[in-house]
Amino acid sequence: MNETITIHDAIQKYLEMVETARSKNTSDTYRYAMQAFARLLADNKIDAAATPVADLREDAVSWFAIWLKGHAPATERLYLQAVMGFYKFLSAEKLATPTLPRIEQLIQMRSRKAGQRLPQFPREAIEQVLAYITALPCPTELPGNARRATNSETEQLRILRDRAFLMTLADTGLRVHEACGLRRGDIDWNEGRAVIVGKGDKQAVIRFSRRALQSLKEYLDARAKLDGGSGRPLGSLPLFARHDKGAGKKIKPVTTATGRNIVEARVRQALGDQSVGKITPHSFRHYFVTTVLRASGNLKLAQELARHANITVTQRYAHLSDDELDRGYHEIFEQD
Repeated sequence: MNETITIHDAIQKYLEMVETARSKNTSDTYRYAMQAFARLLADNKIDAAATPVADLREDAVSWFAIWLKGHAPATERLYLQAVMGFYKFLSAEKLATPTLPRIEQLIQMRSRKAGQRLPQFPREAIEQVLAYITALPCPTELPGNARRATNSETEQLRILRDRAFLMTLADTGLRVHEACGLRRGDIDWNEGRAVIVGKGDKQAVIRFSRRALQSLKEYLDARAKLDGGSGRPLGSLPLFARHDKGAGKKIKPVTTATGRNIVEARVRQALGDQSVGKITPHSFRHYFVTTVLRASGNLKLAQELARHANITVTQRYAHLSDDELDRGYHEIFEQD
């Protein structure tokens, strides 16, 4: 029966399994990887639509690794991971009998080792953005003429929301989609915490700083009338809502795209066009991890607060700036 299942059929079954078990981004990546693998087989005179999957050779992994040399190391690593998963799938489903240890060895021998790239982000620029949004006056705080020249209620909500959003990103380490998905009821205001389901569907406790909580309270106080008129339980409402013509008087959650737009708009206002793209929502996560490390020197603490599954990810942030190295050197060698 196995001989009747072609490589093409097996790939489709594998991708269907991946689609049900993994995120859309992951399943899309695996689909691209398997499409590339099928092209590689075609280049080697193997017709995936006609060849029984039981006849698939393990050496195809070596061919694929060589073919991937023209791609970025990260792409190479992900595509080989997808193909390794395919061979494991074949073994588990008894569609073929590949020697998995040999395939793993082939991948290890043929693939490149990705170099460690230190996270680069302009720390001082992020602090400038936070200072700018903190000092930005709300329309209700402006003189009468200036206030009348704006749609003060909507603009005030936008400013307070953006201030709370940026403070939350900077002081919690939340990923942008996690912040956008928060509801009012997720926050324990007495403990200054929230329980979320984060990356990998893992439950995690997020802590909020005093300034983040204060900015959130100011925003929600200004939004009280809208929230009260929504007809929905307050706890079910989004923590960060849209304030645009499309939302009107309804309480609609911000999307991840809106979160990115908030960062982009405030970066442009605070620092100018030249900084747009250099500071992203994820830059605020880098800022958070580095702030924890600089203040505590505790790598394990930073790992847990950032929710890194592997401490080697956190170690990428444990590097000192040139100024810190200069000070340390002179303190040791230049003492009188």
